[in-house]
Amino acid sequence: MMTDEKTTIFLARHGQTEWNVARRMQGHQDSPLTPLGIKQAEWLGEALAGESIDVIYCSSSPRARHTADIIRGSREIPIIEHEAFKEMNLGVWEGKSKDEVEKTYPEQFFNFWNDPEHFAIAGGETFGEASARAVGAMETVIRENRGRKILIVTHSVIIKLLMAWFEKRPLDRLWDLPYIHPACLCKIMMTDAGPEILLHGDISHYREKL
Repeated sequence: MMTDEKTTIFLARHGQTEWNVARRMQGHQDSPLTPLGIKQAEWLGEALAGESIDVIYCSSSPRARHTADIIRGSREIPIIEHEAFKEMNLGVWEGKSKDEVEKTYPEQFFNFWNDPEHFAIAGGETFGEASARAVGAMETVIRENRGRKILIVTHSVIIKLLMAWFEKRPLDRLWDLPYIHPACLCKIMMTDAGPEILLHGDISHYREKL
């Protein structure tokens, strides 16, 4: 996967959004960061201030771009929006409350959380489809940025899928802990020996308790 150069990947989720608070399904659709979500992004920005990040990639969703802008702060780091890092498309679920989805689509709601391999919803993606695009983009980013420090700001399901790929974890264990909190941080070091997971869902930069 690599030559002899070490490549560092910081993988972060966007800050808390209005739909996160309202417990609405949020995939390709978007809602703004809450005041707490903005603070979470600021805390992560402070935690990464000492890192010589070379480039930032982010989902093209506004909540991810806003988070990336906050983390970057006044530093002159290029931000590249990438469609492949958008959240999993949740089709007809998007914008609906979790309670409504569970009531209206009980079998697929169960599959989403307990049997991801058999999840499918009208107008949406499967976990396999979302994984294929995100992993493909990650492989390209790694190949094009060897020896650099990269920050990728994306979404909870995409982070789960990417971390499962790094860890060679099967899809039926996708939702294993840790939980992917808003503005949490994963850190992966790529070497000849493969990926080394240094942080996974870390929130030690939080200034307030959950």
